[in-house]
Amino acid sequence: MKRKLGIALIILMILVSLITYDALISTRHKLGDGKDKTLFELSFNDLDFENEITTLSDTYSSPASHTYQTANSVNTIRGWGLVRVKDNKTPKADPGAPELLKKYNSIYVADTDSPVIYLTFDEGYEAGFTPDILDCLKEHNVNAIFFITGPYLNQHEDLVRRMVEEGHAVGNHTVGHYSLPTLSDEKMQKEVTELDSVFYEKFKKHMVFLRPPKGEYSEHSLKVTSQMGYINVFWSLAYNDWDRNNQKGWENAYNKVMPNLHNGAIILLHAVSSDNAQALDRIITDTRKKGYEFGNVFDLIDFARGDGQ
Repeated sequence: MKRKLGIALIILMILVSLITYDALISTRHKLGDGKDKTLFELSFNDLDFENEITTLSDTYSSPASHTYQTANSVNTIRGWGLVRVKDNKTPKADPGAPELLKKYNSIYVADTDSPVIYLTFDEGYEAGFTPDILDCLKEHNVNAIFFITGPYLNQHEDLVRRMVEEGHAVGNHTVGHYSLPTLSDEKMQKEVTELDSVFYEKFKKHMVFLRPPKGEYSEHSLKVTSQMGYINVFWSLAYNDWDRNNQKGWENAYNKVMPNLHNGAIILLHAVSSDNAQALDRIITDTRKKGYEFGNVFDLIDFARGDGQ
């Protein structure tokens, strides 16, 4: 009797695991039809911006240590997370994550011995603030990486062209903003290369930097994209700025960024945030007053590949 009960319990656990995994994948691809559309068929409504991971926490907790077991153990889904450290020290990443990133030429922080800061912006869609951001960066002679999606390139080629012409790097945020480790190798590669191909057709440049949507990755997704020649760029400073309906004023952005500056910081800001757009001038000005410089983001290529370490 006990043996039968044990077998039944095992079967139940397997069923629950399968249902949970299916629910996870369903949630990540809630717009299931969208992932099979081409870049020119997708609209911003097809993109899934739920569960963005950007926050700094005070302990190792969600999202840093949360993983989701998939059918392939090497493809355990990890959510990028950081632990805040006082006195302008480098935030601590999830244990083991820095070593994993380094193995596949991926980065989240640059040289921690140098007071140099790097700016990056995620451009899932346009909310009208990118022109002001570009104006501010131009005024201060700072370049940045702008990570764009497929619909963004399709619908805002003029802004992307301005990014390129004004000396910024345009990074790959994939066509449809799907969690890469939930995709097959074929679909993962398509999500990245289709955007890169269209970008090359328009600007005769290839994308080098890749930012995994939602901050989700796995060892397998890092390996696949690294073998494709991309540098996965995570971040060492960010906050929950991506919700357009939860903006609190420029002081909020300023107070989230300035106390957490540190050597080699790679800052992630979402360009849809009015707070960020309004605070950027003050952030750049006062960051320099603190003795930091803003580095050329193209220097991160050599750093990630070992030539700058």
